[in-house]
Amino acid sequence: MYQQQQQKQSVLTEEDLAGGILSDLKRIVREYATAATESTCPDIRQLFTKLTDNTLALQGQVFQAMQQANMYNTSSPALRQELDKQAKQYQQTKQKTNQFLQQTLGGQQNQTLYTPQMQQSSQHQQNGQPYYM
Repeated sequence: MYQQQQQKQSVLTEEDLAGGILSDLKRIVREYATAATESTCPDIRQLFTKLTDNTLALQGQVFQAMQQANMYNTSSPALRQELDKQAKQYQQTKQKTNQFLQQTLGGQQNQTLYTPQMQQSSQHQQNGQPYYM
């Protein structure tokens, strides 16, 4: 009797539960990766790196199990035409942005704009230490 009542109350399917677990594992991986990249202590960084790797492995196992049980549908492949169209739009936006910057900056055109890669490499060269955000 109790078991029948419990089954009636359960509204989540196994697929729903597995999907929730998979989503949580993805979120946890992001959180661990953030913690690893922001840590300044090598031991803590190593700990979060190991936690990230272990969680990624577990997430992969859950994904494989869901895929084998037909619980996970991957998105349909994008059409090449659509990808080309988007790439062209982004290229046009980039050109417009560059034109705007040249007009706005005027005589300051020769100055280099900020890019994270440049900052990172210049810091490596300045003090020889690894750069962690």
